[in-house]
Order: sequence, then structure tokens, then C-alpha cells
Amino acid sequence: MMKINAYLKPQCGWSMGVRAIMNKYSLEYTDLDIINNPQIYAEMVEKSGQPLSPCVEIDGVMLADVSGEEVENYMLSNQLVDESDKSTNVPIDSPCTDEEHERQASESSEGSPVRFF
Repeated sequence: MMKINAYLKPQCGWSMGVRAIMNKYSLEYTDLDIINNPQIYAEMVEKSGQPLSPCVEIDGVMLADVSGEEVENYMLSNQLVDESDKSTNVPIDSPCTDEEHERQASESSEGSPVRFF
């Protein structure tokens, strides 16, 4: 079984795409919140050598600043998973919409900690 650490934002188009790929292939992974845990964010930056997310570490190999599509392509090309016809419920290669950013900003003003990197 692969050891997968996914450095993700709680709500983000790119992060949701990575989660969708993990679900598509029924993979166990650790979902690490880089927004609400500064130590996790610092760990991601140290391991990946850069500040952008999502980052996914698969068996010690760091995929930095990747989309779900890129994670899927990596796993398929390295024969870590078999092809799947299962669909995802969200886009796997898409940023947050402007509406999503507006919603997150309004939640932030209501007291929820939301940071954008």
C-alpha cells in the first residue's frame, strides 16, 4: 500500500481535484490542512521547496503544485494504480471559481480563519 500525504486547502478547486482522484482510486491518504495549521504549511514548503499547493507526497516522492489530473497521470504512468472508468464529482484540473473565493472571503469576515497563499 502506498503512503500518501496530501498537503491541501480545506476548500480549493485544485485541492478538491486531488481529493477526487484519491476517492476515484479508493486510496488511503492523509489530508493535511495547510490553511489552519501553520506547522503543516511550513512542512510542505520545506519538503517541496516552494510555497504553492496542492502538494502530494507519494511514497517519498513530492509532487509540488499539482492538480488532481497531474496526480492521476503520475500514478498511472508509474503503474501505481490501474486505469479506472469511475467518474469524479468535481473537476480534477480547476481552480476555485470567483464565486467560491467570494464565499470564502465572506466566511473569513464572519470569524472563520481563511488565508490565501
